[in-house]
Amino acid sequence: MIITVTLNPAIDKIYWVDKLKMARETQDEFLTRARNSDTSAGGKGVNISIFLSRLGVENVAMGFVGGYLGHVVVRDLRNEGVTTNFVWVNAETRTNVVVLERGHEYVPIMIDEAGPAIMQEEISRFIRRYKRMLNRATWVILAGSLPPGVDADLYRVLAKMAEDAGARVVISAAGDALGHALLAAPYIVKPDIRETLVVNDLPLGTRSEIIAAGKKAVADGAGVVIVSHEVTGDIAITADGVWEISAPAKTTQFKNFVGADDVLLGGIVHMLNKGESLEDALRFGMAAGMLSAESDEKICSDIGQIENNMETISVRKL
Repeated sequence: MIITVTLNPAIDKIYWVDKLKMARETQDEFLTRARNSDTSAGGKGVNISIFLSRLGVENVAMGFVGGYLGHVVVRDLRNEGVTTNFVWVNAETRTNVVVLERGHEYVPIMIDEAGPAIMQEEISRFIRRYKRMLNRATWVILAGSLPPGVDADLYRVLAKMAEDAGARVVISAAGDALGHALLAAPYIVKPDIRETLVVNDLPLGTRSEIIAAGKKAVADGAGVVIVSHEVTGDIAITADGVWEISAPAKTTQFKNFVGADDVLLGGIVHMLNKGESLEDALRFGMAAGMLSAESDEKICSDIGQIENNMETISVRKL
């Protein structure tokens, strides 16, 4: 069984617009009408849970939810066949807004709320539930930002608990939360570089910088480090070498990048969980992520198309 932990889930509100107008002088200039919109449960681990469930993989989604929007998150997950085990808090789950401008969908405008403040007793309640769930877990995916009130060290604590229980740990986060989690030597590390191109003060702007930072994390105990390098390419670093994963897609094909990176990571875990090679896992994950980005739907579900697209993905050892 796979556990996904999204400590700061959200409702994603996505707007597709022809042109985003910015106010300068008159009211007329800043009215932007959306030609389409979508509302759904979100957060990195939530997206991964939904994708895994669509692949037929048993998984449990955990974290904190609250208020009316918390019920929406749980409803959406259960409608997808995901088992939920959230701790309810006395506050409203956050909303994240995304604007996708025609022709520039590959650079979404994202506005993320901080999320509700979490109390210490709620954290303690979560840890008790999490510890019980680890008895059945083979993989644990710790993904996304930390809400206010949660110490940056919590991901490291959760990762260590999972490893002690015999589960493989995946971490997808940023900033101090990622830095602390790396101390637990997780099996897979996927830095969230949407806000800053830095991991533990090491820059990730160029291929050589990514490789250097990845090798440092691997030397410190991480199994696989996967970093997004270009819109259609990632770099994977292990103790055995460095691989560049690339897709032939053009930016003009993209319709919705929200959740695509989560689908990529979920696809990699799915394949490794099946006992497939890392190379095939990387190829499947990239194919799934690209298919999601090329669809209005946030999370793709056509397993046949993903498998067909795997043949177009290049995995080259550097």
